[in-house]
Amino acid sequence: MRVSQKVAVSVVFVSSMFMSILDATIVNVALPGIGRDFGTTATSIDSVSIAFLVSLAVFIPASGWLGDRFGARRVLLAAVALFTVASVLCGLAANLPQLVAFRVLQGAGGGMLTPVGMAMLFRAFPPHERVRASSILTLPTALAPALGPVLGGLLVTDLSWRWVFWVNLPIGLAAFVFGVVFLADEPRENAGRFDLPGFLLCGAGLSTFMFGLSEGPDRGWGSPVILVTLIGGALLLAVAVSAELRSSHPLVAVRLLGDRLLRSATLVTVCFTAGFMGTLYAISLYFQDGRGLTPLAAGLAVFPEAIGVMCGSQLASRFVFPRLGARRTISLGLTGAAFWMAMLALLGHDTSLWIARAEMFLLGFCMAHVFVTSQAVAFATVPARRTGQASTLFNALRQVGGAAGVALLTTAMVTADDGTGTAGGHPMASYHLAFAVAAGFAVLALLFAQTIRDDEAGAAIRGPRPQPVGESSPAASPV
Repeated sequence: MRVSQKVAVSVVFVSSMFMSILDATIVNVALPGIGRDFGTTATSIDSVSIAFLVSLAVFIPASGWLGDRFGARRVLLAAVALFTVASVLCGLAANLPQLVAFRVLQGAGGGMLTPVGMAMLFRAFPPHERVRASSILTLPTALAPALGPVLGGLLVTDLSWRWVFWVNLPIGLAAFVFGVVFLADEPRENAGRFDLPGFLLCGAGLSTFMFGLSEGPDRGWGSPVILVTLIGGALLLAVAVSAELRSSHPLVAVRLLGDRLLRSATLVTVCFTAGFMGTLYAISLYFQDGRGLTPLAAGLAVFPEAIGVMCGSQLASRFVFPRLGARRTISLGLTGAAFWMAMLALLGHDTSLWIARAEMFLLGFCMAHVFVTSQAVAFATVPARRTGQASTLFNALRQVGGAAGVALLTTAMVTADDGTGTAGGHPMASYHLAFAVAAGFAVLALLFAQTIRDDEAGAAIRGPRPQPVGESSPAASPV
């Protein structure tokens, strides 16, 4: 039985990406239970999430080189296998140090999985079909964050926290077996020598900076530990950029940001991911701490956002983008997203939950236009042989954007907290400020979207227009 590579890559990548994103959200629901079982403090149990985040940041930069050197198929399958095995080990952990160590293994698999899988997906689809490929990517991106709290609440309540890790086993096993059978080997690129200085600098800089971002709201931005990690991480990243620009075989091809379309799409994605991830985090706290809902009920209230993304992605890829082009489609989506994020800032203690659910659906519907289009055009003018490097760069920066969004929205909630909130929660003003900050990220992304040129994005996605017989293309005309 033969399966189209478009189908094969889509199935393996979407299912494995769904597993990875689901894991990042579902574990948060289980942290209190893990802390009780291991008899540890809330501060210590945070290391379960931090270990995953830091490991992810370390291995993302190496993913492009690994895919070029050993073949994207091998690396993707190895990443799926590593993530799945590490998930099983996490569920078997007997103490906190073991769990943290296995989370590091999970992060290593997740760090390689997304950039390599995305590069394979965009190689499998020709340029004029990449909007459809991008709409496929929205499924795990939208569904997993919304499903995580729902599934996590069910598993932790009815079974055990260990099942939030074991739930990855059937997904990962199915993706791995399907990939072994149906994924074809891709031609390998000339990876060159491994850039060890770049790996050490980028890994250390990204992981240190991400640690500072994730811990800043809890420890305080003025904490010596946070100041050292943020400043030190930023300096390491600055040195890394300088070193990569001088390297003949850079691990992270920073020079690719000279491609105007990739740069614009990446800036849009980073800013909007910050607003999106921050909103998902803040709305979950609003439902649980502000309104007193259970994790399961809160997850169900957030879930309409995923339905909105799935509906919006189909409309964007089939009708809106082909008619309006990249810049106007993204701008329209960002305008709507900023509006609905701002509307969330009007939610109160007694607001009907159906109003909140409707706003989440409409937010997801608008977000889909941004995600589908920005991902589709990001690599449109990047040579096929450099897609892996471009995907590494794109995903590393997007990861920083997501962490920054959660950190800054959390800080906004803490700043506005005057102590009048419910036990364990914040006053409504805290959530209002957080959603206003998220809307600000969407507006910033909207400004960057104006730098996208439809002639570049449109021509690359549609492919070259057929020329009349006997007429040469402008590119072929002598100068």
